[in-house]
Amino acid sequence: MTRGLIPLLLLATLLLALLSLSTGPVALSPLQGLKALLLGGDGPLPVILRAIRLPRTLLAVMIGGSLGLSGAALQGYLRNPLAEPGVIGISGAAALGAVLAIQTGLAALFALALPLAALGGALIAVLVLLGMSGRRAGSLTLILSGIAISALTGAATSLVLNLSPNPFATSEIVFWMMGSLADRSMSHVWLAAPFMALGLILFLPVGRGLEALTLGEDAAASLGIALPALRLRIVLGTACMVGAGTAVAGSIGFVGLVVPHLLRPLVGARPGRLLWASMLGGAVMVLAADVAVRLILPDRDLKLGVLTALIGAPFFLHLVWATRRERA
Repeated sequence: MTRGLIPLLLLATLLLALLSLSTGPVALSPLQGLKALLLGGDGPLPVILRAIRLPRTLLAVMIGGSLGLSGAALQGYLRNPLAEPGVIGISGAAALGAVLAIQTGLAALFALALPLAALGGALIAVLVLLGMSGRRAGSLTLILSGIAISALTGAATSLVLNLSPNPFATSEIVFWMMGSLADRSMSHVWLAAPFMALGLILFLPVGRGLEALTLGEDAAASLGIALPALRLRIVLGTACMVGAGTAVAGSIGFVGLVVPHLLRPLVGARPGRLLWASMLGGAVMVLAADVAVRLILPDRDLKLGVLTALIGAPFFLHLVWATRRERA
């Protein structure tokens, strides 16, 4: 199963991407959608595919892959199956930056002000996180620093909402924080792509270090693993990928928690193998969820982040319960 898992997940990603391109108010078969996308032609179909559905599909793959990969890396580094990208505060800081852009009116000045502000928030969070945790601190210090940043950014976001005199801005903030891929353009794709590519490069060599960490930090250090460098790669990689995803789509939670846990038994609980399986698994989950929000309530604009939370929160409670029973 391990050898065939990656091809199977890749096939599922491609099939769901075709389904995503063909799902919407204008009904298309996957073959029609692919033909209009590649060959163009007259009429509105090529415009619908290239300007509306293609960016949405690409962002679903990119964001899902980023969340799955980051979640697997953090769970491997922290050696905790309950860890997920939000644990180090990057998502909350990016959301705070976007909220401030909406509240101050910057988001109304030009289209990319909101995602740029969110990326700025994620960058500040990384600097604070690395400054608080120090160069030689362990995983516990990283977790505590991340929890502190999450709490602070969550409180600041609530304060902005509480003091907002503009009900329209408040409504926009609330809906943005729910997470969605609707009404995104290729500008959002090109904005997120460089940061996600940089994050992917940072994650490329961490598999060996995560494998060694299964023996403990002392054993990993004795095997020649530079733990500070490994931690820096994982933190920066998570910041680039999750921060960029939050910047263009809002908060989409639980993907980085659920996907690695489901796939871990299929890769023999090997953290290095789990990274790339989780990247494809995250893309599959977000693609499927984004297709589902268009089919379940097509006229009500069901938010993607709401659906992933409805799926992920009960799963998280199940993990907590299972972990408690194992330690009892």
